[in-house]
Amino acid sequence: MQQLEEKIKQMKTKIEEAKDLRRRAELKLENLEKQERDILMELEQLGVKPEQLTEEISRLEQEVKDGLQEVEQLLPKELLVDGDH
Repeated sequence: MQQLEEKIKQMKTKIEEAKDLRRRAELKLENLEKQERDILMELEQLGVKPEQLTEEISRLEQEVKDGLQEVEQLLPKELLVDGDH
């Protein structure tokens, strides 16, 4: 009989642990869903649709490269050589 009571006690403990894990998972899910909503709202404010993100990132990277190249062309060559050391 004592073994049975011990087994029941262990099962109750495991059930409580599982409930705790579930609560934590639900909270994490809520936080992630909120982050997703915030990101989508920010993208909307920037005028970028989620499905265009990769394209927009590539466009911005190219814009940065072009800007750096333009700056390099405008700087005196002597400054560029000294800046590398």
